[in-house]
Amino acid sequence: MDEPRAQQLTPDELRLWHAWKHASERLRARIGEDIARDAGLSDPDYAILTRLIDLGSGVLRQNELAASMAWHRSRLSHQLTRMEGRELVQRATVDGGVEVHVTSTGREAAEVARPVAAAAIRRHLVDRIPDRDLQRTVALFEELADAPDAPTRPGAGRLPSADGHQVVGPSSP
Repeated sequence: MDEPRAQQLTPDELRLWHAWKHASERLRARIGEDIARDAGLSDPDYAILTRLIDLGSGVLRQNELAASMAWHRSRLSHQLTRMEGRELVQRATVDGGVEVHVTSTGREAAEVARPVAAAAIRRHLVDRIPDRDLQRTVALFEELADAPDAPTRPGAGRLPSADGHQVVGPSSP
């Protein structure tokens, strides 16, 4: 029989999960809205163009681009078709695959969008985190992004409770 912990989140764990989902969804939406409004690119358009430019100097194999975005090939293919229609990218068949190239129109659009994205990221995220917490927040997000499937260090998974005193999680007494 499953342990009770595996069946249900504690109130603090559920609060953390909902806060994380709500914050990440809202931040991405707000930043994406600013980029779309002020630069005319959707969030996926901007993500693809900047990856092509930053990771591949304007050219990447389609499978590498998909992997860099953690997207399924079909999702990327549909997005690239839309972007080709707007002349932001071009695809070319090469030995063993497809290369995606940023067009001059795509490069110009990315150049317009970069300062918009920077201002939006600052306004909606960076400026809302106190300076004293910025490095700690970055380290936490990097740890979460790179974490193995299970906690690997003592105390992992322990969270302060809502009252700030008790500790809840697998290492709780």
